[in-house]
Amino acid sequence: METMGNLRRTNYCGEVSMANVGQEMTVCGSIARSRDKGGIIFADLRDTTGILQLVFDEDTPKEVFAKAESLRSEYVVICRGTLRERAAKTDKIATGDVELYVTELRVLSEAQTPPFEIRDGINVNDELRLRYRYLDLRRPSVHEPIVLRSKVCQIIRNYFCENHFCEIETPTLIKSTPEGARDYLVPSRLQPGHFYALPQSPQLYKQILMLSGFDRYFQIAHCYRDEDLRADRQPEFTQVDEELSFVDENDIMTINEGLIKRLWKEILGIDVQTPFVRMPWDEAMSRFGSDKPDTRFGLEIQDVTEVFRGTEFKPFAAVLEAGGTIRAINAKGMADKLSRKNIDKLGEVAKTYGAKGLAYSRLTAESTSSSFEKFLTEEEKANLYRTLNAETGDVLLLVSDADWVKACTALGQVRLDIARKHDLIDPKKFNFLWVVDFPLFEYSEEEGRWMAMHHPFTLPRAEDIDKVESDPGACHAVAYDIVLNGVEMGGGSMRINDPALQDRMFHALGFTEEKARASFGFLMDAYKFGAPPHGGMAYGLDRMVMLMLGKDSIRDVIAFPKVQNGGEPMSGAPDVVDEQQLKDLHISLTSDK
Repeated sequence: METMGNLRRTNYCGEVSMANVGQEMTVCGSIARSRDKGGIIFADLRDTTGILQLVFDEDTPKEVFAKAESLRSEYVVICRGTLRERAAKTDKIATGDVELYVTELRVLSEAQTPPFEIRDGINVNDELRLRYRYLDLRRPSVHEPIVLRSKVCQIIRNYFCENHFCEIETPTLIKSTPEGARDYLVPSRLQPGHFYALPQSPQLYKQILMLSGFDRYFQIAHCYRDEDLRADRQPEFTQVDEELSFVDENDIMTINEGLIKRLWKEILGIDVQTPFVRMPWDEAMSRFGSDKPDTRFGLEIQDVTEVFRGTEFKPFAAVLEAGGTIRAINAKGMADKLSRKNIDKLGEVAKTYGAKGLAYSRLTAESTSSSFEKFLTEEEKANLYRTLNAETGDVLLLVSDADWVKACTALGQVRLDIARKHDLIDPKKFNFLWVVDFPLFEYSEEEGRWMAMHHPFTLPRAEDIDKVESDPGACHAVAYDIVLNGVEMGGGSMRINDPALQDRMFHALGFTEEKARASFGFLMDAYKFGAPPHGGMAYGLDRMVMLMLGKDSIRDVIAFPKVQNGGEPMSGAPDVVDEQQLKDLHISLTSDK
């Protein structure tokens, strides 16, 4: 292998253009591919910015040409030459108008044949790609999202610093507060039998910072949750975290709309219109069956309960007698696309999300096929058609349930399934909105008690404070989620800064005074020394970049992601440890058998 000697990079491959023609320059990187045309050799050199074509011919110094003949894919090289205009131009790469005529070449490292081609468009299974992630990351389509993610972080930092925020790192070895998702635990060697937790978020610390007089804080924080993986979740993830004092929710939403506007303009060249729509949680659930509604298409849910008031159709009558609801979607003009077989599959979707079934009417020019209309009176049918603006070619889909949230949720998933399978969604749209006025509590059947929908420090709406203990289900929170195209990109709330109200919240959540102090005593004590009104929010950075790039999974924007079982295939984590390490931590393992 050769050394770089006196050669030092002067230019990056992807940043040269016709403006640089005639200049002598030095570039370095890996050989993407090499082509010997007999007397002339072309090689594509790849670095972190892109690809530049290298050229060697009969006028190239003999020793340089001989080295060029030995070039293979992934050889690491540095070379000097003169940039010139290409005779055969291409638009497949950004530098397709130019090429480097090489006069000096050094091979810094040879490479074995990789287990798959290092180029875009290959068909390689995920397991192999992730085992050789360092090779996969060389492919432009995998490399570029990681570079863009870095640019996103830089813009975020600049924006917050311009708006008087202070970047502060909070601890990653913290006290476990088992409320919500499972913690990752870290045993303490110096205090046997005691454990740290890895943070699920910097929530308590950022509130303490507001009580410490920092006024505006932000952090690009690494967080951890021991939960099952999905397309938009990983056991470790990155959070853009922020907290502000002496503000209300309108101030927080406005400053974050400014951040989104800056990001989308500088990264994607898109002018995002602000302010964003603000939609109460009740409305989002009622119209879209989701607290993170995708508003890029119609198929909105409608309440048809009153149409069936007094009906003799037994399934609907039983639901209404129990105080329930009947909700519907009119899939307009889709009778030719939604066959009976398709509708049966939609019924399975509805059942997966808690519905007992999916009633339907399919209105075609030939006839109407329906699972329930024969049991209705002519007046009920007419009222249903009028309420849903139904006409020939439409498909009506209905769900009835004692719980309106469950009925809407099931129809919301049916709505999404239809849109995805029938190309009703414009992938180029970016529909932002705020979902506001969330319920303060949600009832857990498993726990048998009310639990905080966000966390125990969320401020109730002023008009609901008197109901915190007496009627938790009727309370709404000063909370807000930022939603983009059906994905929750971030969320937050105003926080409680009154110690007495915080005590009432803990009581409503079933905390004894001892449990509250054991978990949150340091925060409760801090409140006694004066707490400004404060609130904040956090974004999932991985989700944000995923949405910006139109990717299907956050794995596509994380350098070294985990897989379904929580493992990291390249390094083999998690792994067994030495017996001595366990002894040092006073830990012994028990068999599962």
